[in-house]
Amino acid sequence: MTEHPDHLDLLPDGVVVADAEGTVTAINAVAAGMLDAGPPAQVVGRPLAEVLALTDHDGQAWTDANAPYDGLPTRKAVPEQAWLLPDGTEVLVTARLHRPVRIGPVASVAISLRSGRGRARLDRDRSDLVATLAHELRSPLTGVKGFVQALLARWDKLTDEQKKLMLTTASADADRLSRLITELLDVARIDTGRLQLHRRPTDVVKKVLRVQESISVATSTPVEVDAEADLPLIDADPDKVIQVVTNLVENAVRHGSGPVRIHVGRWADDPSYVAVTVTDEGEGIPEELRKRIFTKFWTGSARSGSGLGLYIVRGLVKAHGGTVTVDDRPGGGARVLTAWPQAE
Repeated sequence: MTEHPDHLDLLPDGVVVADAEGTVTAINAVAAGMLDAGPPAQVVGRPLAEVLALTDHDGQAWTDANAPYDGLPTRKAVPEQAWLLPDGTEVLVTARLHRPVRIGPVASVAISLRSGRGRARLDRDRSDLVATLAHELRSPLTGVKGFVQALLARWDKLTDEQKKLMLTTASADADRLSRLITELLDVARIDTGRLQLHRRPTDVVKKVLRVQESISVATSTPVEVDAEADLPLIDADPDKVIQVVTNLVENAVRHGSGPVRIHVGRWADDPSYVAVTVTDEGEGIPEELRKRIFTKFWTGSARSGSGLGLYIVRGLVKAHGGTVTVDDRPGGGARVLTAWPQAE
């Protein structure tokens, strides 16, 4: 009996169904288009091996390689594999083998074809991750190794000031390595939904002042803080608040110009939230880029770092039930606002 094809056309993937004799009984429009087989109505009744024009890189056909009607009598499926369409496009193919009797002949085969673009995009993301790791780790590792080797080779010839400078620089490079590893772990936790937050009532102004102090030591760019009076505590993980504000301020120092200002106050859109707003006096962020800056590996200039900072900012703020917005600072520059729920 021929399957009614209308419901198959509702599926996003290509589907081909064949009976026990290897004759196509149903095919949806997606599969017919992928396989360049012609109108679905004209495909029904043709041999599966003829319709399923899939080959591997060695030219072997899918039906020959997987032999869906042969093999072990307990086999119920063909695992997902990458195959090539007639036009050379890669698709991911899997199949279900239906046996009415537990160890009996195959009565029908249902084959699913899915675009390989998703996997290719995942592969590119992984390649980007590897490239980012290699690039970001190489520089501080080289610094640490170079200074340690110099200290070992010339310890008796170096003055105390020279030794102190080398050790301080090596320590800073080690901190940079540690932070990059922390960022990568946070990205993995955000992506998999395994981010753990240790939330408690937190004085956001104290955390912002702590960030101001730590960053001011490492940069000549002025970092100013302006906080409203009598602000409520926020319900947040204190360490994550510091991480978010640090990333935003460092991003403003790196890409902006003039002093960086941090304003802490009640959020105008919802006074039950406390807003931390970071502004600079640079060129600002074009409107068409404001969504892209929070994606993984986005970098805006040659001075950019790993490209993970703002992605982590958005992930951490959203995990707290807050929000992040980007717009222009009045008078020029960028303004990034993070809103945090106040503690009950």
